[in-house]
Amino acid sequence: MKENKALVPREVIEQKIYLFRGQKVMLDSDLARLYEVTTFNLNKSVKRNLDRFPEDFMFQLSDKEFESLRFHFGISKPGRGGRRYPPYAFTEQGVAMLSSVLNSKRAIRVNIEIMRAFVRLREILGTHKDLARKLQELEKKYDEQFRVVFDAIRQLMTPPEPPRRRRIGFGVEEPKAKYRTAKRHA
Repeated sequence: MKENKALVPREVIEQKIYLFRGQKVMLDSDLARLYEVTTFNLNKSVKRNLDRFPEDFMFQLSDKEFESLRFHFGISKPGRGGRRYPPYAFTEQGVAMLSSVLNSKRAIRVNIEIMRAFVRLREILGTHKDLARKLQELEKKYDEQFRVVFDAIRQLMTPPEPPRRRRIGFGVEEPKAKYRTAKRHA
């Protein structure tokens, strides 16, 4: 009997899929961690095979997109252990192409899991669109007495906001003005 255990949990992969320029993408550093290679080696392999990665398969984030990513995830700035250049973003097709560039058994197995995660996300989004359309049809059909029910269903369909992460480390508070004593010389 063949064991069908995922190499990387689907939830881990789904958390690494971002939306940039209207496309679902994965960043080079996240992919490198999943493939267990360095980001440098992943990008080097891609650059050796650039003809396999047209713009709709892979693109480099702009400085503004990179800053928003840095702000959102707390990525350190260059010179402090951070990246010197914006990361590359791979679309679903770009991720699929990576398995031909990174020729290892792990890369192939991880790519299979990533493709399954992309398909699952597409299915979830499609289901929500169908539900929203059906809800709209029902709302048109019935009068105001069911508005509360429809509003409650809509609230259940909206995804919850991600929990705010607590800051790690020590905070330094500035001393309050009333505790400062300043001597003035006249």
